[in-house]
Amino acid sequence: MHKNPTPTVDTIIQKGSKVLLVERKKDPFKQTMVLPGGFINEGEFAEEAAIREVKEETSLDIELENILGVYSDPSRDPRGHIMSTVFIGKISDKSDNKEPIAGDDAATTKWVDLESIEEETLGFDHQKILMDFKEWKQSRQTYWSSKK
Repeated sequence: MHKNPTPTVDTIIQKGSKVLLVERKKDPFKQTMVLPGGFINEGEFAEEAAIREVKEETSLDIELENILGVYSDPSRDPRGHIMSTVFIGKISDKSDNKEPIAGDDAATTKWVDLESIEEETLGFDHQKILMDFKEWKQSRQTYWSSKK
């Protein structure tokens, strides 16, 4: 029997300068804001899991645009060695809802300005993920603006 890390997904959903967070209904980190995400089901692609989890937790249909990275620190989740592929997405033009409605494991949803993300108390390693995202966006914008 192997003791492998458990795969999960998290998704950064952008809307202008804001990112979407959900409040967890369950432990660990109950009543704490986190990125929408969850476990990948057996036989499911990671991309499908990201889209499904966002839909279940926010009622939004999204389109995935990129992957920020894989977060695999064995201590990132108190339940055990759980690694996450973090996707970047946006609300689909085909989404019935244009604003999130909390569902499944989410108690509420909240748009947070990325510039003030340091002031938020987030569960898991989602503060680090969003700080990495902020840095990625800045370096990417710098890179692309130099191409003009």
